[in-house]
Amino acid sequence: MIEVEGVKVDTRHWIGGQRVSSNRTFTDVSPIDESSLGEIAAGGADEVDLAVAAAREAFPGWASMSAAERGDILRRVADGIDARREDLARVETRDNGSLLRSHRRGVMSRVAMNFRFFADYAEKLAHPDLEIRGHRERITYDPAGVTAIITPWNAPLMLATWRIGPALAAGNTVVLKPPEWAPLTASLLADIAHEAGLPAGVLNVVQGTGAEAGAPLSRHPGINRLSFTGSVPTAGIIAAAAAPNIVPLSFELGGKSPLLVFADCDLDLAVDLAVEQFDNAGQVCLGAFRMLVQDSIAAEFQARVIERARALVQGDPRDERTDVSALVSRAHFERVSGFVSRAVEDGARVALGGGPNSELGGLYYSPTILVDAKPGSEILTEEVFGPVLTVQTFADEDEGVRMANETRFGLAATLVTGSPDRAERVSARLNAGTVWVNCFFVRDLGAPFGGNGKSGIGREGGTYSFDFYCDVKNTVFSPNGWKAQRMDGSWVR
Repeated sequence: MIEVEGVKVDTRHWIGGQRVSSNRTFTDVSPIDESSLGEIAAGGADEVDLAVAAAREAFPGWASMSAAERGDILRRVADGIDARREDLARVETRDNGSLLRSHRRGVMSRVAMNFRFFADYAEKLAHPDLEIRGHRERITYDPAGVTAIITPWNAPLMLATWRIGPALAAGNTVVLKPPEWAPLTASLLADIAHEAGLPAGVLNVVQGTGAEAGAPLSRHPGINRLSFTGSVPTAGIIAAAAAPNIVPLSFELGGKSPLLVFADCDLDLAVDLAVEQFDNAGQVCLGAFRMLVQDSIAAEFQARVIERARALVQGDPRDERTDVSALVSRAHFERVSGFVSRAVEDGARVALGGGPNSELGGLYYSPTILVDAKPGSEILTEEVFGPVLTVQTFADEDEGVRMANETRFGLAATLVTGSPDRAERVSARLNAGTVWVNCFFVRDLGAPFGGNGKSGIGREGGTYSFDFYCDVKNTVFSPNGWKAQRMDGSWVR
């Protein structure tokens, strides 16, 4: 047990409705000041085996409940999250460095919503019967079994519950492997779920590194679904591990999304959207970090974005005035710094920032804007996952769309224009799972979410989540009792 921001957090795993220790631990470090928060139980194959066995044992009872019965419990979990919203916010801010004000104003509300929305949705989930030659076909959504969920560190609790919510609502049981760089709120969630009456074994949490805990979970023959959010290289490793067991996968991976700004846009809006990309120190998969600006307004746009970015307050994320915090770890800080250094060596010019915040030190990387990068260079094609924007210009609509689509990723795209006709034309041509027109980061939980290309496999949200977390069954009923109809139309008993 450790205490973080006045909140007690159990550092052991949660397996089969009880706390489980490990012989090994890893150190959890806060990005705010690189101080140790404590030693966390480090799981491996043995703990994964225990958790999967517990989930499989709990599955029949949980799956046999009605959607309404499961929903009542999940809504109590949401109530518990609301009751501990401040604790969760403070712990996650200390653990991964994200802004406390963001957690208070929206993130933790979304965490609770992930349970309420899918609990409600499961109760209404239905498919109309079909009819063929007098036969009735009934489509049902059956629980699939044990779901393995491996989540990232940039929004650990929100992204975990975005998968846990529909998996549990569908009647599955879950084994969660939280990120080793930010594991603490997953432990608090286990406590909240237990207090809400979630049966033992329905939700299990195994902490540890990807190599030691994630790998045995990915290849475990006892899992029936696997959801992963993270990088493309790690996704390839997980897919290879899961392949022998033919486990269906849902991957939400990286992005290199464009912000496509046309000369007919509301320039104030375009600048607002550009500066918004520094949220969470740029550690956002959906971020539109490639600024593509029509050349006639590029100079004014760039000057105004630099002016606004200079005014951003960087510092301790617990301070309500802070706009940009630290990067999550020393390793990630060096990764982001390396991208910028190589870009400059390759000819890009620093228009803002370009290095560590010299006043703050530590893991605080200054908001950075790069210009004049060579087409096809690393900084324009690879995901940096830090507070680094690039600015490029285009002459006309065709060139803008071509540049926007010059990426192996396809997670999202943002378009800013004052023309409804252009909005329709360009959005239809952009290769992305989500396109925002004159807005950013707006999505109903019933809408599909996922990426094209290297940005992922599949879609989640609303019915799309249940298509993945369920075994969708078709049952065909004969209209004549126990008689069966041949393909030629004749009947036989």
